[in-house]
Amino acid sequence: MVTFGKKLKERSIQEWQGYYINYKLMKKKVKQYSRQIEGGNLERRHVLKDFSRMLDNQIEKIALFMLEQQGLLSSRLQRLRESHDALQEQPDISLVSNLKEEYRAVGQDLLKLLFFVEMNAIGIRKILKKFDKRLGYRFTNYYVKTRANHPYSELQQVFRHVGLGAVVGAVSRNLHELQNNQGSYLSIYDQPVLPLQDPVVDSIRAAVDRLTRSTNFLHFMAQHALIMQEELPSPQDEEGEEEDGRYHFMSLLLNLVNTFLYMVNTYIIVPTADDYSMSLGAAATVCGVVIGAMAVAQLFSSVYFSAWSNRSYFKPLIFSSIVLFIGNLLYALAFDLNSIAVLLIGRLFCGLGSARAVNRRYISDCVPLKIRMQASAGFVSASALGMACGPALAGLLQVRFKIYKVTFNQDTLPGWVMAIAWLMYLVWLAISFREPALQPEEIPKTSEASNNSETVQDVNLEKGIKQPLLITAEEIEEQAEDECDGSEEAAEDSRAPANSIVAAYRLLTPSVKVQLLIYFMLKYAMEILLSESSVITTYYFGWSTSSVAIFLFCLGLTVLPVNLVVGSYISNMFEDRQILLVSEIMVCVGILLSFHVAVPYTVPQYVCSGLIMFVSAEVLEGVNLSLLSRVMSSRLSRGTYNGGLLSTEAGTIARVIADATITVAGYLGRDMLLNVTLLPSLVICVLSIVATCFTYNSMY
Repeated sequence: MVTFGKKLKERSIQEWQGYYINYKLMKKKVKQYSRQIEGGNLERRHVLKDFSRMLDNQIEKIALFMLEQQGLLSSRLQRLRESHDALQEQPDISLVSNLKEEYRAVGQDLLKLLFFVEMNAIGIRKILKKFDKRLGYRFTNYYVKTRANHPYSELQQVFRHVGLGAVVGAVSRNLHELQNNQGSYLSIYDQPVLPLQDPVVDSIRAAVDRLTRSTNFLHFMAQHALIMQEELPSPQDEEGEEEDGRYHFMSLLLNLVNTFLYMVNTYIIVPTADDYSMSLGAAATVCGVVIGAMAVAQLFSSVYFSAWSNRSYFKPLIFSSIVLFIGNLLYALAFDLNSIAVLLIGRLFCGLGSARAVNRRYISDCVPLKIRMQASAGFVSASALGMACGPALAGLLQVRFKIYKVTFNQDTLPGWVMAIAWLMYLVWLAISFREPALQPEEIPKTSEASNNSETVQDVNLEKGIKQPLLITAEEIEEQAEDECDGSEEAAEDSRAPANSIVAAYRLLTPSVKVQLLIYFMLKYAMEILLSESSVITTYYFGWSTSSVAIFLFCLGLTVLPVNLVVGSYISNMFEDRQILLVSEIMVCVGILLSFHVAVPYTVPQYVCSGLIMFVSAEVLEGVNLSLLSRVMSSRLSRGTYNGGLLSTEAGTIARVIADATITVAGYLGRDMLLNVTLLPSLVICVLSIVATCFTYNSMY
């Protein structure tokens, strides 16, 4: 892995060398501070004051140069504007062509300036994190908060690239006007999504997208999907990604439809699982086993589908569709066969067809970077929509009839409907999916330095190096830089993916383990709420299947609005750590309010407590997975045993244990079911809160 210092030196524009952040000098200064503090020769206040002054000077140098370059570009654009106005009065094709070339030249210089800003913004973030890591201070939060919104701070110029938007707009608008559409009365402002067929403008847009680092809804939703990427590539990498032909829109759509159908398949049986169990002679609480059987099989299917996706995407999806068709067919036929065993086998088959690992891998491997965020957000949206549509569809299937001794009722129709849906999907998949070309595997470096670094990395992992709960996406690269700084630290992290579940586990730092615990907790709590909802509401309130379906449908509908609010507003006002902790506390509050104590249990208490628990868990899941995608080692972004697989397995294990808890607790009687199942949720939730506080506080 190339360290940022080397990357900055190699990619910096030669004539602007003196205006870049002096990353090498500041890194040496941080090391000097560290040695002096260890020797007791320097006070903390002096370090903070000296480093703040040095960083302020560096940012001022960058910001003033940016303003100077913006002024030069603005002057050139103003002169071109005058020429453009003159051409409007006396059109000349040759002069129009020359003017377009001049605008493109301004665009090329603008690209250089955008790249200059991007490299400096990354350098500032990295040196702040390196300072915190080496000296154990929380200096980054202090520095950004005191400078970001101060009227005299130049930090806004770098991180918000103030003024550059106007230059980008001027170049784009004028090139659009000079295209062969002079007869149109529409501008780029009337058609903001109209693509401008000009490579310079496309490159500028790509550069602006890379430069924009602020949290927004789309970025939040993409990280919610835990589709990991290693680092932002250069424009040349993006162009190569377009040319390799791996991306196919219809194939991406088929992956998203697979995600949607699988989530519908998971939740369509929840409102009727207890009735179906009783109709086959089992207890109502056996619904926990019926629902959980799918999750049990998914524990194994996630691994082999993840491994299979290393070689193909089409074949796993075909296999998944066939297995899910068979599973739903068995689920529907269990009623006429009067066999609980056939019912459970059907659900196990459905779990064995879980291809979510393939869906994630297709997005991370085959979708171009510039639309990968939208595709990842689509993955989350498809999951949320399926979660809401499943119970709603079950509520509509309240009919009963027979065809040739085959029964169709509210219990069996979910199986029949999903079997038909998967059969139709299988035909569409066979016709429209295009298998992407496999990429050649990277050959690991065999140099002495890389061998030595891997050895030291293994030793460090065995010792369990502590890392902060919250780190930036560049932390992995910073670790490689630290390893290159001295003989006591490793030279660089191996880029080879983990080749076993044990190797993947060894790559998990304490902070990652805590976040996986949080993910386990929220999945456990949500599964308890959803899976036992039919039994609880029937026992306490006498709800019908339609009422349960409406309740679950309303819960599912909250997913996207909640993520919209968190991703667009809350995450911009508060630190992720604060949102994480408050969400955990609110889940705990929801669990506490759900307990049935002395007073009669009422519908408002159940609905309100369930809503608090579910919404808080959704917020917690989004923030937690967003952080997890940044904290995990780059080695977990590829291969079979990747970060997505680990999180999926943690969530699936939680669901299996939750469903088993419901069935076991059912032997104590329905009157005890609610409190007995909520108690483990409360204990795990409290443990996760304590672990979060301890992990964060131990860093400082």
